[in-house]
Amino acid sequence: MTKRLVQGNEAVMLGAVKAGASFFAGYPISPSSEILAQASVYAASHPEFRFIQEEDEIASANAILGGSLAGAKSFTATSGPGFSLMQEAIGYGHKVGIPCVIVNVMRVGPATGMPTMPGQGDLNQARYGSTGDYTSIVFYPSTVAECYEYTIQAFNAAEESRSPVILMSDAFLGHLNEVADLDTIHVPIVPRTLEPLASGGIRLFSGVATYPDGEPATADADEFIRQYYESRDHRLEVAERYAFHEYGWNKDSDTLVIAFGITRRIAQPLAAHFALFRPIRIWPTLDKELTEIAARYKKIIVIEGSDGQYANVVERMLLRRV
Repeated sequence: MTKRLVQGNEAVMLGAVKAGASFFAGYPISPSSEILAQASVYAASHPEFRFIQEEDEIASANAILGGSLAGAKSFTATSGPGFSLMQEAIGYGHKVGIPCVIVNVMRVGPATGMPTMPGQGDLNQARYGSTGDYTSIVFYPSTVAECYEYTIQAFNAAEESRSPVILMSDAFLGHLNEVADLDTIHVPIVPRTLEPLASGGIRLFSGVATYPDGEPATADADEFIRQYYESRDHRLEVAERYAFHEYGWNKDSDTLVIAFGITRRIAQPLAAHFALFRPIRIWPTLDKELTEIAARYKKIIVIEGSDGQYANVVERMLLRRV
């Protein structure tokens, strides 16, 4: 690749291929549909890459879980309403331990909302959308080049954590064209180590608590708790290796601006006057990093495309008003 104009959604597709993805299942929904269209075109000339357009987002999410169990690095792309429909499958992927990537190119909601307009209202859904307790790893880039880079990182984190990983984007970022040379972005690829389901041995996929020998443990609270903390601790350990963030601008200011995704770009004119903290790993929250940085500033301002979803997280994290 030479330096050229690249669209955000296109960069996601290119990053997925670079990461070794070989199966896409999806349903068209703006503003993510270019990813599905490009996956279809790519599959037509690369028989090792499989593509299916499903009847809805529920089928798409379940299909990539099945594709991953069969041995393929799998992914899908959607927007807010479709992301809502995928939540039960995402929860199942967390419970059973299935690596995959879900791309959510956000638009204004709730429900159908404003299909072609950007929003950031799915932050809490990315963390708490499914039932019960589980640990989500979620990344949110701010540039087209980062769409490529953090798509690869999302696949890497999925393989290491053995869980669904979410890549957030938005209508502006997904449809943005920027000059980029993606060949200059070097991210080591984490290979698939999880054996395909048909390769032998015993793996359990009921989604309910079982003992290691396969016997049901649905009434054994101690065993359920043991399994939960084992899974949580492993995913938090993996997440610490992906603690991506940006800290810059005028660090000597008395005010810290927190912005992410497209709002980091919108806030750029403030650079001469304020400091910036940009979380790229949105979940789990960057508690250690932000707590240390925020202590230096009298005032904290969160700029986001939602009704204070991340501001509320920051207030709880820092125990101070923002």
